[in-house]
Order: sequence, then structure tokens, then C-alpha cells
Amino acid sequence: MMTSLASVAAAQDAPIVQPGAPGQSARTLSAEEATDIADTSYSLDDVLFMQNMIIHHAQAVEMAALVEGRTNKEELRDVAGRIDASQADEIEFMQGWLSDRGEGLTPPKMDHGTMGSMHDHGMMEGMATPEQLKALADAESTEFDRLFLELMIEHHEGAVTMVDDLTDQPGSAYDPVLYEFISDVRTDQIAEIERMNAVLGSLSTDPRATLSPGFEDAGQASMNLKLVASLPKPAGFFDPKNPSGLPPIKPKKEKEAEEASDSVDMAEKSDEADMSGEANMSDETQGRDNGQSNEDTQWGERSPLLSFSNTDMAFSGDVMVAGSYHGFNAYRLQDDGVPKLLSSVVCPGGQGDVSIVGDLLIMSVEQTRGRVDCGLQGINQDVSDERFRGLRIFDVSDWTAPVQVGQVQTCRGSHTHSVVTSDEDKIIVYNSGTSSVRDEEELAGCIGNIPGDDRTALFRIDVIEIPVADPSKARIVDSPAVFADPETGRLAGLWQGGDHGEDTQETRQTNQCHDITVFPEANLAAGACSGNGIIFDISDPLKPTRIDEVVDKGFAYWHSATFNNDGSKVLFTDEWGGGSRARCRAYDPKDWGADAIYDINNRELEFKGYYKMPAPQTDSENCVAHNGSIIPVPGRDIFAQAWYQGGLSVIDFTDSANPVEIAYFDRGPIHEDKLVLGGYWSTYWYDGKIYGTEIARGLDVLSLLPSEYLSENEIAAASLANQGGVFNPQQQFSVTWPADPVVALAYIDQLEREEMMSSDMMTEMTSALDKARVKLNSGESDAELSEALESLAASLEKDGPNAAENEKKTALGNSLKAIAERLN
Repeated sequence: MMTSLASVAAAQDAPIVQPGAPGQSARTLSAEEATDIADTSYSLDDVLFMQNMIIHHAQAVEMAALVEGRTNKEELRDVAGRIDASQADEIEFMQGWLSDRGEGLTPPKMDHGTMGSMHDHGMMEGMATPEQLKALADAESTEFDRLFLELMIEHHEGAVTMVDDLTDQPGSAYDPVLYEFISDVRTDQIAEIERMNAVLGSLSTDPRATLSPGFEDAGQASMNLKLVASLPKPAGFFDPKNPSGLPPIKPKKEKEAEEASDSVDMAEKSDEADMSGEANMSDETQGRDNGQSNEDTQWGERSPLLSFSNTDMAFSGDVMVAGSYHGFNAYRLQDDGVPKLLSSVVCPGGQGDVSIVGDLLIMSVEQTRGRVDCGLQGINQDVSDERFRGLRIFDVSDWTAPVQVGQVQTCRGSHTHSVVTSDEDKIIVYNSGTSSVRDEEELAGCIGNIPGDDRTALFRIDVIEIPVADPSKARIVDSPAVFADPETGRLAGLWQGGDHGEDTQETRQTNQCHDITVFPEANLAAGACSGNGIIFDISDPLKPTRIDEVVDKGFAYWHSATFNNDGSKVLFTDEWGGGSRARCRAYDPKDWGADAIYDINNRELEFKGYYKMPAPQTDSENCVAHNGSIIPVPGRDIFAQAWYQGGLSVIDFTDSANPVEIAYFDRGPIHEDKLVLGGYWSTYWYDGKIYGTEIARGLDVLSLLPSEYLSENEIAAASLANQGGVFNPQQQFSVTWPADPVVALAYIDQLEREEMMSSDMMTEMTSALDKARVKLNSGESDAELSEALESLAASLEKDGPNAAENEKKTALGNSLKAIAERLN
């Protein structure tokens, strides 16, 4: 013991030295000085955060003070009251915290790049500019309400970002009092954002903004669309104990349960004392009083596995297949277009995207729980020869009894796939894997992200060949590095990930394609490839070659790509938030999570415009652009776009720079409080109807209604379009229309809408086409009527200064000539 004490004493006699900069002398410190320097109870970043947040909160109080006298909206006055009270209290706390530590209340002038530089309002997250504050002070009534909420939501989001930035700093928020404070600030700001978003949404006149929630009985809103049928998920494809997929409810602790019981007892006694009041209480109020409200429910933090989520669709003839994380369901389309279940195939693994080629069905599998034998038990081992991730191939010659006949294991699984070409001998498929690279011990050749190792499975797509006669021999024939730099050969040759500057998106690195849509007749493919939009030359389907690529500072994740009818445009979608987040709120940017429309000129992509569903959605609705398809109206570019719980939009992007919504259908959120993954995964046009896979609810069938935007003739012409009798996601063909009078009438309706044809000419053509319809329906010929149609076609002026008019008149002329030929 004496030896130990002597050693400590000797150590304390040794000097404590603080070296200076190179060339400077060291200085000796006392033990007390050394301890002061090493004080870690709080950091400079903590101090700067508190100083900046005082300024930040003060502006919120200043904005809240403007509410009085500028609005009579009670909800807004409540918001202002909460802000005034809470932020004033928090300012007092922050000032006390700083004073107790001998720190100043305002941040010093510091170099840019430090948190202290945020004292400049122009740089502090979410703060309104002087110009915005003046505009707010000058506004009144609804204009004031909307601007106040927009600015205040951005202000609150800025406070959340400031908290997140602080906790990212090493050693920050070590003080437990400070940590508890900033945690409360973050929680309170997020809760207030949700309340303000609800108020902001209520200012919208769009009926989609205020739909009532419900799993089976949600409110509905539609414009120019009719819901023909709504089918629930088949038995075996939902959890009967939790069909909507809600997260679990946390059991109440014993003390909370006792308090809840006491509350119920008190409510019952109150009811007994005053029965006359019960008659005036709403059901909702009575529900709160008897303990049945969701208000005090505590939910689990995580949602269930996507075990039963509906995913993508494919069509062939009169058969429709709806994919699922649990397998797939096959339906027969009846005469009215309503599906009737043929069979359900249980084969878990997700995503379950499907394609149909002849008697074969191809399905994507990506999750690590997927099994070779389609088992339900999953796989627990890190490495297992029972695991399956890749493409499954089924023989569906008997739709009531599909048989798995082939498998292709891939390194990153299969998130989506594209049928590129097919003939009687073989099918060529592009596979897009977006998940983690599996262990090489499980599948030879699977190399992860090892710096400098060009064998990596990242930055590639898989080219797969399926022999039609023996699908069991399907194999990967190549995995081209389609993102490589053509000059250096560097595999990571495109977007490296990150933001594009101030107020831009964090865009994912380009090391995969989410979707690749092929247009074989044009030898083109369009890839939505995480960080880039790309077009490929697929003249040689086995060797796709990158032609052009683009980036977008507002895109977080390039998700899907769709060509227009003739392959001269591409519509890309951005899945901001991954599809599971609320991204269509009233204050979300209108060019984030949106569609981006590009024209293809000289095999280069030329940006033209954005489109995003305009109706504000709630915080409990996941909403962002997802999957859709072209509606083949002759002479126009029309698209059916799924927005998850934002519903379905039908948009006209004939004018690429000015897309317009012409129809919609939407339901209210699945749950009033909790965001449950739901809504439309895909909305596809097929044979005259729009089909939508509802992730949580089931399957919808909708039909278009005539309107000022779309005539009865145009809808009928779209129903006659020849799309080859098959529809696979990510595979498109040139659309043709028969020589039918309704097709010519559709062109005439468009020319009338755009005031590009005289009324006399329209009357003469319509009369002739009505006569032609009668003759053709009865199987008669009419040489005189044929000659009249030929004459009308020749009379169309197709060389005017308006290119769009010339194109429509040329198409109309060709249609008239084709009808005339049928009449001979």
C-alpha cells in the first residue's frame, strides 16, 4: 500500500506540459489548469446551438404575434398560442443554461463552416427571410393562413435539423439536462409540424385533402373516373388478426392500466350523475370517455414485415397476375373486366414483381428469407444452400396449378426485372438487384463493396437467358458494368451520391437500376438507376450500351421509367422517402417525389417539366410517385400514375413542359394517426380498364369517364389500341389502332378542343364517319363513301406553322384513308 501511494506522489511531481504550435515554446500547466482544459460537461457546439436556437425561437414568437388581427381561423390561433407559450419557456431555459455556465446569450461572429455561423438568418435552418416576414405581415385572411403555416412548418423543420446536426457532432449533448431538452424540442417540433400540416391541408379546396380514414370504409374522392370493382385480398394473403398491417400496440404498464381503469370508473359515475348529457355527446366523444380512443394508445416503433403486401401486375390475354411479397394471385378477367380468382400461389420472398411470356411466369425475389422450396419458415443462417434470391420461373400452362420449373440465383437478388426479347427458343431478361450482396460462400462470384476489386456485384445489371424448352437451364450470360466511366473504366462512373448543393436532394449513388423499361422496336431502354436517369441502346439485347444519362437536383431516388406511345419521351419517377414516408404534404416541394418528363432528341434526354399530384395528403399517408402506365389515346400522351396512399392521377403530358391532371381517384388514410404502408403500388391500363394493386386493401378496377379533358371517342379509341395482348411492367411496344371510325373521331375531338378545325369541316367528317360505322358494323362496302373519305383526307391542310396541328391532321388523314380502304 505504501509503495502504491509513493508511486502516485512521484507521478504528481512530474511536469504537465502543453506543446505550442511548431516553432513555439511549450508551457507548463498546473493540475487545475489541465483539468479545466479537459472539461467535457458541455462543448462549444452545445453553446452555439443554444445561442442560435434562442434566435431561432425568437423569430417563431415574432411570427406567432402576427396572427392576432389577421385571421379568424381558430386552429391557427391555437397554433400561435402553443408556439408563444412553449417557445418563450424554452428561450428562458436556454438563457438560464447559458448563464449558469458563464456563456454569452448571443453567438460570436465565427468563420463559415462552424455551427456558430448560423447566427446569420440567411443560413440558419428554416428561418424566414426579412422579405418573407414582410409578406406575412402584409397578408390577411386565407392568404395569411397559408403563408404563416408554410413558413412556420419550414421553421419547425429547421429546428429539427438543428437538433440533428448537434447530435452529429462528437461529444455534443453530453450534459443529460441538455440532451433531455433537445430531445423534447425535437419531439415537440415534429408533433407541431403534423398539426400544422393538417391545418394547411384543410385550406385546400381539393376533396382529396380531407378524406376520412379507414381500412375498409375510408372516404373516397374521384374526378372523371369510376370505381368499377374493389376486391379484397384472397384468403391466405393477409393476416386475419391484423389485416391492415398496423404496428403492435404496446401493453400498458400496471400503473397506467390502473389509472385508465380509474378514469373509466370516474366517467361512469359522471354518466350516472348526469344522464341528460349523454344524449348530446357524439359517438367520438363517448368513445373517448369510455377508454376506447386511440389518443392514449402507444404503438410499437416498427411495422410488421411486408409479408402480405400486394406489389406489381402483369397481363396476358384474359389473365391478370398480381404479385405479392407472399407469392402471387392469378385472376381471369371477365367480360366486364372484373377479375375472378383462378389460383393463389404461396411462395414468399418479395418483391414478387411478375412478367408473363407464353406459358411461363417470371417472378422477382430479393429478401433473404426467400427459400428454394417456397417454404414459409424463412432462413436463419447467414449462409444457406436453401436460400433463394433471384428469378423464379413457373410453368403456368394450367393457371390453376402453377409449377416452379426454373430458378436463377443472383448476387443481389431480384428487385425488378424486364423481359427484353422472346421467341420460341429463348427469353432474354434484364435483372435489377438492389439489395445487399450475398456472401461468396453462399453463391460463388458474389463480391461486395471491396475498394479496388472490379469483380464487385455492384454497378451492374444481370442479363439472363431462359431456354423456353427447358427453363431449368436458365442462367446469367453476362453482368455488364453499365455505369462505368467510358474513358477511365472506373465502375462507379456516374452519380457518386450526396446532395447537389444548398436546398437540393440527397440523391442515392448510382450502383444499381431500380427499373429498366425496354422499347425493343426503337432499340431503346430507359433506366431509372438510383442516382441517374439513363437511356440505353439495346440493338444487341445481350450487350446494353449506355447512350445518355441525366441527373436531377430534386430527385432522391430514380425509381421507374415509362416511354410514351411512340418512344419519343420518357417519364421518370422519383421515390423520395422510399415509398414508406409521407411526401405529399402541403409543405413538401412540388418537384420532389414527382414525375420528370424528358423528350428524346437525337438519342439524348432533354428535360421538359415536372408533375406532382397537387392534393395535400396527411402525415399518416405514404405518398410519392410510384408505378404507372401509358393510356393509349391516339394523338396524346396520357399516363396513369400511382401515388401509394395519394391515390391515382391520370395526367396528360402531350405538352411535355406543361403536364395536366385530367382525372383522379383517392381514398383517405388507412389509419387516422399511424402511417401504415398502403395505397396503390401500381396503376396500369389494360384492355379498356385501369387496374390498381392496393398494397394493404386488395385490388381495384376503374374506368375513365368522358369529360372536358377526354372525350367518349378518345376513351373508346384507347380501348381498341393494339398492345399485343400482353402487358408486362418495364416492357413497352409501339401502339397501333385499327382502321375504325371512332379512332378518326378521337382525332377530330382533339382538333376541335384545340380549335384547329372549322366547324363545317368537323360536321362533314363526323357525318361521313357515322355512315362508315353503320356500313362497317353491318359488313357492307360502299365505294362512294370510300371515295368521300379519301377526298376529306386529301382536303386536310398538313403543312401549316403549327407542328402539333400538322401531326394530328396527318394522323387523321391516315385514319380516314384506312377506313376508306375497308369500305372498298
